[in-house]
Amino acid sequence: MEFRLKKLRKERNISQLKLAIDLSMNQNTISRYENLEREADYETLVKIADYFQVSLDYLLGRTDKK
Repeated sequence: MEFRLKKLRKERNISQLKLAIDLSMNQNTISRYENLEREADYETLVKIADYFQVSLDYLLGRTDKK
């Protein structure tokens, strides 16, 4: 399964720090999600999907339809 957080963030030219601040998270956590060193819980996945206005299926690589 592909986690598309990094792709979405880079497409919108958003730094890890900006994303972390916008989502009330730590930049290190964002980095770990992007490097697949840590998995986001359901609530966090929903926050990220809402932030980028994509479906959870797209975010998790289950579909190419945003």
